Amino acid sequence: MDAFSWYAADNLENVKCASTSVPLCSLPNLQLRFLCPTDLPEVRALCQDWFPIDYPYSWYKDITSNPRFYALAAVLDGIIIGLIVAEIKNYSKLNKEDRDILSPSFGKTTCVGYILSLGVSDKHRRNGIASLLLENLISHLTVSENADCKALFLHVLTTNSPAIHFYENRHFRLHSFLPYYYSIKGKCKDGFTYVLYINGGHPPWGV
Repeated sequence: MDAFSWYAADNLENVKCASTSVPLCSLPNLQLRFLCPTDLPEVRALCQDWFPIDYPYSWYKDITSNPRFYALAAVLDGIIIGLIVAEIKNYSKLNKEDRDILSPSFGKTTCVGYILSLGVSDKHRRNGIASLLLENLISHLTVSENADCKALFLHVLTTNSPAIHFYENRHFRLHSFLPYYYSIKGKCKDGFTYVLYINGGHPPWGV
């Protein structure tokens, strides 16, 4: 898994839940804010609880302090209950298995967004928090300043049916099968690549 994100110039600390075509958050006191260095212990504990991937300590340091990451938290009563982490990457710097996401007709300056992590605490799931976080990321990637970003993609375990269902309901397309993509507790696991095309992006013809 990988992650992408820029710290958006917009001040999202007091963004409230709103209604769109995707059902959004039902918690009126929820706030969104970007991660900061003091969040590291809390974020590390949450990710260790939510995800099977064992991220190194340096990764937590990066997502809580490096401005190249778009690391947005959903906060309720001062406690982080949801998180999305993403990164905008130049298309030429993608891993080999991801370079067929876009048509080769796009130029060298083309970028793509990559979601590394999206999670919500068990107690607060099914309240629309994940949808709210994803909608904010997509909104950030579709402003005029990010017009060169042509796709948003992620990798997911083939066995993670809830996540697959979530992304498919939000118009992400299954792009590829990645055999033995993950190594989890010493065992190899298969993955899928899912893609959402934005800003006029599209896959190679025939894919």
